[in-house]
Amino acid sequence: MQEAIHLSFNGMTLRGMEHVPPHAPGEKLPAVILFHGFTSNKLEQHRLFWKLSRELEEAGVAAFRYDFLGSGESDGHFEDMTVSGEIAEAHAILDSVRQDLRIDPTRIVLLGMSMGGLVASVVAGDRPQDLRDLVLLCPAGNMYDIVKPVVDMHLANPELKVLDYGGNLIGRAFGEDVRVMNVYDRAKNYTGEVLLVHGTRDSTVPFTVSQRYIETCYGDRAELHPIEGADHTYNKHEWEREVLDTVVARVKKIKQA
Repeated sequence: MQEAIHLSFNGMTLRGMEHVPPHAPGEKLPAVILFHGFTSNKLEQHRLFWKLSRELEEAGVAAFRYDFLGSGESDGHFEDMTVSGEIAEAHAILDSVRQDLRIDPTRIVLLGMSMGGLVASVVAGDRPQDLRDLVLLCPAGNMYDIVKPVVDMHLANPELKVLDYGGNLIGRAFGEDVRVMNVYDRAKNYTGEVLLVHGTRDSTVPFTVSQRYIETCYGDRAELHPIEGADHTYNKHEWEREVLDTVVARVKKIKQA
């Protein structure tokens, strides 16, 4: 069943969707929490997160996907968004899923795409004991490099409060936050296994970023699955299909364990 859900956070409302498969009374389900990327929303590009959630549900796994504040249908303004703010929201979402009586708190997977992957990697580093597995799709450990032109413009003009980034306004606080955040230092505290899925022709978050996550944070606990020729958001049916099949196969192992 797909149902609309909401979660209160700091006086505002995070809005999302849950996909919970049929289950016996008292049965505890494994769950995947999906974190979307920068300027995106809980559907993700070409409805990737919706498709993935539906396939997880069919496999007997619950899925939860929220819009971060300032994105999609959640409260807030995009120009107030920061990576640290999304990390705090992600912690609240994880708390909510762990407290859900339908969910087995020992079988929760975090999945993040792009900047959502950065968020997921940091939350996993903060709370390794609360997760069964971690899945990162083209995780944006290089987020500072992506937005550095915006950060530099803010630094050069102290009076400038927001900048237009493809129709989205980015506030000064975003750049100040991401400039001092050491993503890999926080992510390396995660002690479990991790799957990284990355397009080999990703020009936004280069394939080497996933390799750096492995070298710096995860070592031999990580599996890196390259999508040959794929771009940042897997914008071809065959690339998307490979992402879906790879992730669902991974999560099924957790369900069967």
